[in-house]
Amino acid sequence: MSKYEIPYLTSAIQAFAQRFAMTRQAAFRYLHEHKALAFLVEFYDVEHLQSMDETIDDMLIICRQNGGTLA
Repeated sequence: MSKYEIPYLTSAIQAFAQRFAMTRQAAFRYLHEHKALAFLVEFYDVEHLQSMDETIDDMLIICRQNGGTLA
C-alpha cells in the first residue's frame, strides 16, 4: 500500500459517512463488511482519479453486490 492510499481511504470513508449521516466508525464497518474498502485498495489506481461522489457511487455498487442495503 502506498503512502497515498491511506489518506485516500480515510477521505472516502469520511465522505461516505457524511452522505449517509453515519459515524466514521459505522461507515468503516459497513464498507469493510461489504468489501468496498478492499475494492478501493485493489482499484486505487483508477478510483483516486474520479470525483469523490463517483467513488462513493462505486462503493455503493460493490456493497449492494455483497449484501449491503444502503441506497
